[in-house]
Amino acid sequence: MTKSAQSLFFFALYLFGLGAILLVAPNWLLGLFDIPPTTEVWIRIVGMLVLFLGVYYVSAARANFLPMLEASVRVRVAVPLFFGAFVALGWAPSSLLLFGGVDLAGAVWTYLTLRSELGSDAPNGKPA
Repeated sequence: MTKSAQSLFFFALYLFGLGAILLVAPNWLLGLFDIPPTTEVWIRIVGMLVLFLGVYYVSAARANFLPMLEASVRVRVAVPLFFGAFVALGWAPSSLLLFGGVDLAGAVWTYLTLRSELGSDAPNGKPA
């Protein structure tokens, strides 16, 4: 596994943990971030989707699948932008930005390793 693939693999492990908590004990996690508890099924569906995304990331990492590695950088950079908009619009507490920070840190790690492996072209700007 390349260093960039390893960075995505470790991010997938984070997603497995986050997804499992959202699936099994979502209100515990929500409480840590001053988000009101919920009885809605949607938060558990999000947990399931986060787990599934982790599976995709592990598969891509094990295969050193460059298009997915590059796409993951773009997508993870977008997360704090969306979360910032949610906070600015009053839809979410500012504590949500901490989750965006994790995505941004993972994206930067993958980007820097891709750049060292591929040169200054990474990500190459072409559609993934």
